Amino acid sequence: MIRQTVWPFKLERTDDTLTAHGGLALLAEYNHGLGLRTLADQHLPGPGSHRGYAPSVFVDTAVLLLQAGGQTLEDLRALEREAALLARLGHDALPDPDTLGDWLRLMGDPQTGQAGLDGLSRVRDTLTTRLLRRDTVTDYTLDVDATLIEADKREAQWSYQGVKGYLLLLDFLFETPICLIDEFRPGNVSPGSRHLAFYRACQARLPQGKRIAAYRADSTSYQADLLNTLEAGGVHFAITADQDAAVNTLIRELPEAVWQAPLPGCGYEVAETVHTMNKGTHAFRLIVKRTRRRQPDLFDGETYVYHAVASNWPIERKRAHAVLCWHNQRGQAENFHKELKAGFGLERRPCGAIGANAVFFRLGVLAYNLFIGFKQLACPAAWAAHTIATVRWRLIQVAGHIVRHAGQVILTLAVEAEMLARFRGIRRQCWALRAGT
Repeated sequence: MIRQTVWPFKLERTDDTLTAHGGLALLAEYNHGLGLRTLADQHLPGPGSHRGYAPSVFVDTAVLLLQAGGQTLEDLRALEREAALLARLGHDALPDPDTLGDWLRLMGDPQTGQAGLDGLSRVRDTLTTRLLRRDTVTDYTLDVDATLIEADKREAQWSYQGVKGYLLLLDFLFETPICLIDEFRPGNVSPGSRHLAFYRACQARLPQGKRIAAYRADSTSYQADLLNTLEAGGVHFAITADQDAAVNTLIRELPEAVWQAPLPGCGYEVAETVHTMNKGTHAFRLIVKRTRRRQPDLFDGETYVYHAVASNWPIERKRAHAVLCWHNQRGQAENFHKELKAGFGLERRPCGAIGANAVFFRLGVLAYNLFIGFKQLACPAAWAAHTIATVRWRLIQVAGHIVRHAGQVILTLAVEAEMLARFRGIRRQCWALRAGT
């Protein structure tokens, strides 16, 4: 028999000015210091009347909501409980969920040219430039991938995977990892469309003195015009090859003697040949990995499973196995997707209209990129690998008490002395960023 215990405490309410997200003040100062509010008012359409909110109110509120852990527009009601803290950060009022939803639909309305979506693109690009200018990297690796978000919304379309939703084409810089460009598409759009245009757009968005030096992607980027452009620009690439008739013929013609296991007991073999596409201007290395099937009888007697990668890495710089290992690093992009979609609540769509959902997703990209910069530029170096969930637990979700004393506002945090010193150090970095923007 389980004995039931009544714990010796009572529940009461207080009128003291408290906060459950004391560390959110640091992120808010950082966002403001990097220029988020100013850029929003500069690039997005203003209110239709003097009674409406400025664009910066919507953008800054949505970004803070997603950084704090909100996943739906209704979570704004929970953020309202932080009104005392936000008021000290210049947020005199917060839009309610319905007002924010109306603004998303207006900003993404095709009849107005989706002016808000275009404006957020310029905000994203400017913030990205400010972040990238502050790192020491000059040659970046671009990881390109498409991802699907399932959604049973009014304008969601059936995808090639047999589910309704939206297709997202995302380009991440591996070394940062900033999301350089995002495109929100209907689910029925081919994941292989416009890859060349995306590459050119990414290259154009890098600050002066920086460039895309390497490109990795799956078979959706296996396109002759893209490979020609990468080769002409001196960009090293490794792209999963379509196993079309020409590639399959090359694989079957490889002599048995060229297949080698790169490591003892690794369970697979590697070989390579040279290939060019019908519209290609240059030949490239075709590196093939084969793994023995466990039950070939189930596959018409096919003994091996093949995986082919097209690459222009010079053989003296990367042998075949090294190219495959480097190409496999693009799997890290899945972690970038997970952090962006799950970490910032972007797996849910707030509206039925695709334009409004595209605006909300771009706001999420802003929140994600700002957070990446926050870790790199303001936080201790040991925090670089922390996810947003970890930073929320360690930094944002800290209880505090807001008091006025001797004409000053004091935020008293429930942390030990070492952590308070860390908070103060992060805040000093935020001030330094503001001064240098």
